[in-house]
Amino acid sequence: MRGGDSRSYDGSRISVRLSDRDRCTTLPCMNWIVLSLLSALVLGVYDVAKKLSVRGNAVPAVLLANVSVGAAICLPLIIWSAVSPDSLPIELLRVDSLSMVQHGLIFAKACLVGASWTFAFFALKHLPLSIASPIRATSPFWTILIAIPFLGERPTVMQWIAIAITLGGFWMFSVVGRREGIRFTRDRWVGCMVVATVLGALSGIYDKILLQTLGMRPTNVQVWFAVYLVIVMLPLFVRWYKRDRGLVPFEWRWVILLVSPLLLIADMLYFTAVADPEALIAVISTLRRCSVVIAFAVGIKMFGEVNFGAKAVCVAAILVGVLMLALGKA
Repeated sequence: MRGGDSRSYDGSRISVRLSDRDRCTTLPCMNWIVLSLLSALVLGVYDVAKKLSVRGNAVPAVLLANVSVGAAICLPLIIWSAVSPDSLPIELLRVDSLSMVQHGLIFAKACLVGASWTFAFFALKHLPLSIASPIRATSPFWTILIAIPFLGERPTVMQWIAIAITLGGFWMFSVVGRREGIRFTRDRWVGCMVVATVLGALSGIYDKILLQTLGMRPTNVQVWFAVYLVIVMLPLFVRWYKRDRGLVPFEWRWVILLVSPLLLIADMLYFTAVADPEALIAVISTLRRCSVVIAFAVGIKMFGEVNFGAKAVCVAAILVGVLMLALGKA
């Protein structure tokens, strides 16, 4: 992109510099492409686990259960780092002491992501997975659209073509969706997924500010963000408990326990891949979007969703658009 910040969020080379000890002890020394593919695989399974969690279930209760599991995993790291930081086996697991301003910034991220997840989980409950996941995969498209007016950035010719292809894939999905009674321009759950995706794109930009502009460590952001999500999700749960639990009861499912750990693993793989000095964020971002293929295939196979061929063409168009967005550097 040109103008403003000359870097594209998905098309630039970004090095997240960790110490040699961080890189060598977090995960086995694996190729960053392999780590990116593993992250995409885990993200695909994560999408399936979310669908199984919310299908016919009370979304506010599922959300609170999910984020509580994530907080339960992260809280011991906070305590351990405060009591005996030198005994941590891996430096990357250390959680530093933060200022009130830094805590406020991370809490703002939790509010942003909490809103995105709320819209996404409600949409995922009512939409076929083979439609919901590809919509979510258009996040880079929304990131660029946001960057144009607010950050003064200008897409390259390739990125303009990519935007057109992504829009084309999105339009084709609307045509296929009509066969299943889903009208993209009127269906509120499609609207919820689009809102969730836009909020997710905003979160990605905010992450860039926290991690690069402000120089916050990924572990600090990830751990405290997981804790603050519980606070953010509590009001929605309380509202459901007082008003709607009789109408929309909560059913406990063991798959709920897997959602947060899967996301934490996917993020750990992602951060480790980006930490490689030779890693290209454009390639990593594109490979991670391949998670939609897994969710799409499972949605067709496990949930008996229809129109495989037509949807596959739409998914391919969106992935091509995302690839061109990522690689369309100035």
